[in-house]
Amino acid sequence: MLKAKVKFRGVPQSDEVNVRAAEGVVEKNGNQLGLNELAFDAPVSGTIYGTLLNYKGALEALGGEVNEAPYKAAPKAPILYIKPANTINSHSLPIPLPEGVSELEIGAALGVVIGRTATRVSEEEALEYVAGYTVVNDVSIPHASVYRPAIKQKARDGFCPVGPWVVNREEVDNPDSLITRVFINGELRQENTTANLIRPVAKLIADVTDFMTLNAGDTLLVGVPENAPLAKAGDEVRIEIDGVGCLENKVVRENELAGGGF
Repeated sequence: MLKAKVKFRGVPQSDEVNVRAAEGVVEKNGNQLGLNELAFDAPVSGTIYGTLLNYKGALEALGGEVNEAPYKAAPKAPILYIKPANTINSHSLPIPLPEGVSELEIGAALGVVIGRTATRVSEEEALEYVAGYTVVNDVSIPHASVYRPAIKQKARDGFCPVGPWVVNREEVDNPDSLITRVFINGELRQENTTANLIRPVAKLIADVTDFMTLNAGDTLLVGVPENAPLAKAGDEVRIEIDGVGCLENKVVRENELAGGGF
């Protein structure tokens, strides 16, 4: 079993537990419980930063457009955006589908949780600043341009499920060789690997902290693969990252949720 940190709903502090990531089993107080037997809260507390175009296929999908206005060239530094606090969601809770939107892009991302203040760290030392890894669904409303921050499309309530836990850094031998899969209603719709990152995890941390500080508790998303699958109201979404965990949520129309929203 893997050592991980988890936050249960209604409990103010995080717990250290043992998990079987592939099977979705948590060992707590000597008992082994399945994901559907526990109520999880998001296991992260800091700012969540997303990264655009960090998968080779995602950049290649732009084709010749990357050399035209407004881009004019391939990015020379990480393209970052923030998933604000209102977007943070947790395992098993619904993903709201806004009124007038028919489908959502499911953004499977490895979340790198920072363990201590990181400013201008070297690539060689970068992983020493990592507390652990988690599964993130960087949900967005489908849109074309990556030039301007897509706040309306990416920063909606509930658009960032995280969890169900954070696996300790030492439990992941190589964060740059993790298979990511997206299932919708049990059907495999996407498979990729962090081996396809333009900036591997350590380089991404080094490049980001060259111009900004990451604090303990912050989460840096390594990016979303190309051809993000779409999910509509009623769809069950499951994201798996080998050796890290599996995150499950259902897409529900916003007006069907309690209070008319997330």
